[in-house]
Amino acid sequence: MARIVILGAGISGHTAALHLRRMLGKEHEVVVVTPNSKWNWIPSNIWVGVGKMTTEQVTFALAPIYRRKGIVLHQALGVAIHPEGNSFHKRAFVEISYTDPTRSGEKGEIEYDYLINATGPKLNFAATPGLGPDGHTVSVCTPSHAIEAASHLKDVIAKLKAGVAQRLVIGVGHGTCTCEGAAFEYAFNVEHELRLAGVRELAEVVYLTNEFELGDFGVGGMTFTQSGFETTSKLWTESLFRERGVHAILQSHVEKIEEGVIHYEQLDGIKRSLTFDFAMLLPPFRGVDMKAFNAAGEDISAEMFAPSGFMKVDANYTPKAFADWRAEDWPSTYQTPLYSNIFGVGIAFAPPHQISEPRKSVTGTLIAPSPPRTGMPSGVMGKTAALTISERILKGESTPAHHASMANMGAACIASAGSGMRTGTAAAMTMYPVVPDYQKYPGSGRSAKDTFGEIGLAAHWIKYLLHVMFIYKAKAKPLWFLIPE
Repeated sequence: MARIVILGAGISGHTAALHLRRMLGKEHEVVVVTPNSKWNWIPSNIWVGVGKMTTEQVTFALAPIYRRKGIVLHQALGVAIHPEGNSFHKRAFVEISYTDPTRSGEKGEIEYDYLINATGPKLNFAATPGLGPDGHTVSVCTPSHAIEAASHLKDVIAKLKAGVAQRLVIGVGHGTCTCEGAAFEYAFNVEHELRLAGVRELAEVVYLTNEFELGDFGVGGMTFTQSGFETTSKLWTESLFRERGVHAILQSHVEKIEEGVIHYEQLDGIKRSLTFDFAMLLPPFRGVDMKAFNAAGEDISAEMFAPSGFMKVDANYTPKAFADWRAEDWPSTYQTPLYSNIFGVGIAFAPPHQISEPRKSVTGTLIAPSPPRTGMPSGVMGKTAALTISERILKGESTPAHHASMANMGAACIASAGSGMRTGTAAAMTMYPVVPDYQKYPGSGRSAKDTFGEIGLAAHWIKYLLHVMFIYKAKAKPLWFLIPE
């Protein structure tokens, strides 16, 4: 019998758990450790944040699903990894701390044969003083955050209806943030709601971002081929900003936030301030606070994790100039270099470098979007790790690993620009590969025929359909595995 422990039940971890349970017999044990009792389809938190959906529409309880599928659930945080065991455990094990209200604070230890780290990110609001729900801005990173954001937005609309002008600032709250696509979505969903409420004229909507130019999205931008003509995501995105009257402030690092004031620096080194009445700024991510120890009890965290806290996997982490980075630097099996039975997937793995060119301001401040690793790529990584583990259990440890490098992986993204089955719009984009390969595709780094974008009402319908499909898939309903990651 083999036991596989999965830390985290987001898109990547939950996908891995369901596939492992599907592929392995009941004599093998699949264990999920997650601090949350509910699964969340995070892309739809955007709609919760403007009052178009409830938390019940974007979450569901994990326990009933796991009971039905025969997956063991521990509602707990992963605290430490002991990949070599210790004097009390001959096998590798993880330390956990329970968050289940009935066992809150209780400690536990779970031995494993294989471990998947799919813990996702720590929302690092502390990186920017005054950022986040405990500071002076709102967030849509979690369902509860999104509910609070919707409440504040409702208050803003009420003031606008009373004739009081309002400035709404939406974007990212640090120079190294990722998820610029989510900030883009929320900005245009808010703008859409203001128009529907008939108060757009009195509202100023500002998009504040660390992107060097619009349309970067943390992936270095895209070149699209449409009807035989070539365009860029920069021009495509700029036209939407002009059409909707949204003002963009680019190349920015938010230094601190005070009540009603954002202080930021731009690449030119000039420090500026921006007043606001409503602000939704996403936080930067870092790895969760987890340690690793060898058999002697020595701390080996620095060997297993990058300084960012994310887990090192089969990537090339040698420092290089941007021009020297290559597609092959990116991981493909997601195994850790020290232990072949440990995998880091989804946001939990440490990227070898940025996809967008990193830049520093004239004062030395790093302003560089971090690589996005959410959604479709996360699901693919989770399934890839599950395939490798299941085959090694069934066929032997020498079975070759499955591969799924982001440098050989395409991704489809549909960014909502306003909800409504008749009035909604969304930007549908595909790219191949996610990580540009400038040797294989000189110029843009991506395949022209596989990288394109469209915007319109039909894309909104597809966005909503994906919401329905992926929640169906995550609930492991009949034939769920036929729905692609």
